[in-house]
Amino acid sequence: MDNFLRRGGLEVPEPVRRFLQGESDPSLRIEQYQEGETLVVRVDLPGIDPESDVDISVADDTLHIQARREEDAERMDKKGYRSELRYGERSRSIPLPRGVSQDGIVATYEDGVLEIRIQVPEQSEPQTTKIRVVRKGGRESDQSPEEPGN
Repeated sequence: MDNFLRRGGLEVPEPVRRFLQGESDPSLRIEQYQEGETLVVRVDLPGIDPESDVDISVADDTLHIQARREEDAERMDKKGYRSELRYGERSRSIPLPRGVSQDGIVATYEDGVLEIRIQVPEQSEPQTTKIRVVRKGGRESDQSPEEPGN
C-alpha cells in the first residue's frame, strides 16, 4: 500500500495512511508461554514509560493490559515528517487459570519489552458430570421406566 501511495504521488495524512496499512487494530500483540508453574506474557512496547503509560490489572480470572504511546507533536510539524511507529492506546485481555493470586504476579520492563510472570496454581483434573436428558410430553411410550404399568 505504501508503494502504491508513493508511486501515485499522493500526499496522504498520517492517520489515513496508518488506517490503509492496517494499523487500526487496537489490541496489543503478545507472546505467551508457560515455564513450569509460571505463565509468561510478553508484549513489545518500545518508547514508553512503563510507570505512567501501562496499566495492568486482574479481574474475574482475566489479565488486563492497557498501554499508551503518545506521538511527539513537535516532530509531526517538521517538514517531511513520516512515522511508521504505532501510537495511541492499545489493550489486551487474557484469560487466566482459575485461582490465580494477584500476589503471584510480577511485571518488569526491559529493553522495550513488558514481561508479566504469573504463578499458576496447581490444577486438579477437571471433573465431568453426565446430565441425563428427560423427554417431556409426547407419546406414552416415552414415559420413564419407573412409572407403573411399564
